[in-house]
Parts: sequence; C-alpha cells; structure tokens
Amino acid sequence: MTVLGLGHDVVDVVAFNDLLVEPGSRMTRAFSTRERRQCAMRAQGKHDAESVHLAARWAGKEAAFKAWCEALGTRPYPYGLDDVPWAGIEVLDDSRGCPHIVLAREVEEAWRTSMGGGAGPGEARWHVSLSHDGPVASAVVVIDG
Repeated sequence: MTVLGLGHDVVDVVAFNDLLVEPGSRMTRAFSTRERRQCAMRAQGKHDAESVHLAARWAGKEAAFKAWCEALGTRPYPYGLDDVPWAGIEVLDDSRGCPHIVLAREVEEAWRTSMGGGAGPGEARWHVSLSHDGPVASAVVVIDG
C-alpha cells in the first residue's frame, strides 16, 4: 500500500466549547446525529464533557480533509473551505470503540471524482487516531491505497 495523504489537526477544547455554545453557531451542524449520540454516550461513560469528544472528532474531520487535500496532489479541491460538508465526513466509533472515517454517499462520490474515478471504497483506506488530554484534542488521518 502507498500513503496517499496524511493530515493532522489540534483543537483547543475550551475555545471549541465556546464555539459550540455560541448562539447561532454553525458548529453543531458540523456533526451527524450518530456522532453527537456517540459523543454523548462516551461523555456519560467517562464522566466528562461532551465537548471534549466533539473536539477530538472535529480534529479528526479537519485531519481527514487535510489528508484528502494532500492525496489530490495538483488536482483541484472538490470543496472550498466554506462549503465542506463536515457532517458528511463522520468520525465514528466501531463496535470496539475504535474511531474510523465514514464518508456520506455524496462525499464518497466527490472523493472518487476528485481522485480521477479511482481510489474507491475498496481501493483506499482511511485510518484515524484521536486523542485528548486536558485542554487539547488532536487527530491524525492517513489515507492509503
């Protein structure tokens, strides 16, 4: 396998929480219902704030987009920074609690198109690692194919 893209992102948890609770914030719409539900369950189980887990997933989304941009090389980006369908790039836990990237159908189509029709679901794998400690959340995403 060849590494197609690598992305990393770091999020200030306190500043991120301020964005979440800001009236009229678009940040809550950046997460799917499944992501919000998993973060609520994880926060309840760990007795901490939901925003900590959302911040880590936000870092995962940003890292995924950065890895995608690197994978494109000189090809044009399918989205501008203002129109990325963030809720369509889900960072979800599997049955063992390990995070993985799930692309919504339209985002998956944009991925395939942006990669020249190749690197479909069976041809590219997205790996994500999330972490948070105190006021910082971070994520790394690698795309290989």
